[in-house]
Amino acid sequence: MQDYIKRLLIVGLMALCISLLFLGGKHSQAEMLDIADLTSHWVWPAEGVITDLYGTRHGHHKGLDIAGEFKTPVHTVDKGVVTKSYYSGSYGHVVFIKHENNLETVYAHLNKRNVKEGQVVKQGDIIGLMGNTGDSSGVHLHFEVHKEKWTYGKENALDPVATLGEAAVGQPVISLAKSIDPVSMETVAKLRMADDAEIGEHTHSQKDEQIEKQDKSQIAKNVPAANDESRKHTVQNGETLWSIAAKYKTSIEAITHMNNLKNDHIAAGDILVIEAALENRYIVAAGDTLHSIAVKTKTPVQELKALNHLASDVIQPQQILITR
Repeated sequence: MQDYIKRLLIVGLMALCISLLFLGGKHSQAEMLDIADLTSHWVWPAEGVITDLYGTRHGHHKGLDIAGEFKTPVHTVDKGVVTKSYYSGSYGHVVFIKHENNLETVYAHLNKRNVKEGQVVKQGDIIGLMGNTGDSSGVHLHFEVHKEKWTYGKENALDPVATLGEAAVGQPVISLAKSIDPVSMETVAKLRMADDAEIGEHTHSQKDEQIEKQDKSQIAKNVPAANDESRKHTVQNGETLWSIAAKYKTSIEAITHMNNLKNDHIAAGDILVIEAALENRYIVAAGDTLHSIAVKTKTPVQELKALNHLASDVIQPQQILITR
C-alpha cells in the first residue's frame, strides 16, 4: 500500500513539474509576442552588416553587433529619455535610452556621443557615431535591449531580434528601416540616399561640408586611368567608401590606394577607379582568425599577411582579405 502511495506521489509530482514547464514556456512565448508587438514600430539603429548575434560567445554576448564605416550615424530606435551617457572601459562611449514601452536600449563602442543624460530624444535622432572604443575589436555598434532596465549582470537582457525582426550574420542593415530583407549592398546604398537627404544637415559638420564643396576637377586629377583589371565608378548621392567597397568585394584601403585619396571623404559625382573583383577574396566573419582563414582558403598565414600587407595577426569582421 505504501509503495502504491509513493508511486502516486511520484506521478503527481512529475505531472506538476511538466505542467509548470509548459505554463512557463507559454508565458515566455507570450511575453516575446507582446514585446514584438510593443516594438513593431522600431527602426534599425545604424547602417552596416550584422557580424554577431545575441547568445554567442558561450551565451555571454547579450546584444547584436552591426559593423559599418567609421563614424556612421547611430540612431535611436524609438523615442525616449537618455538615462546614461558616459565612457567605460568595456562599452567605450555608450548611451542608454529608456522608452515608453518600459524597455531600455544600449548603444555601445561609439566614437562620439551626441546626447546627455536626461535628454529627450525622438525616434531616429542621431545619438552618436559608430566607433571602436572600449573593449572592441573593430568599428561596430553593439546594441542591447533590456526589459525595464539594464543591470550589471544583464539579467533583463532580451534578444534584439525579438524587437527588430529576424536577422543573420552577414546580412546588410538599412538605418531607420522598420524591417530587414536579404538585399544587396547596392540596394542598401540606394535606400540610404533617402536617409541622407532627410538627415544630411544633422550628420555633416561644417568641416565636412567644406570638403564636399571642394573642386571636383581637382579630385579627378588624382584618379589614375582604369586598366583591363579595373573599372570606373561614379559616386552616387548617399554612397560611402564602405558601401562601394562592399559592392565590389574590395576594401576601403584598396580604393583609397587606387585613387590616391588622402581621406575617406567622397562626394556625388566623384569618379573612382575600382580594382576588378577577384575570385580569391575572403570576407572575415566574427570569430575568424588568420589561422582558421588559412585552413579554409589553403593560404598559409604568412602568405595571407604578405598579400594583405598585415603588420600583425589582428583582423576585423567584414575585412576583405586577398587569398591564394
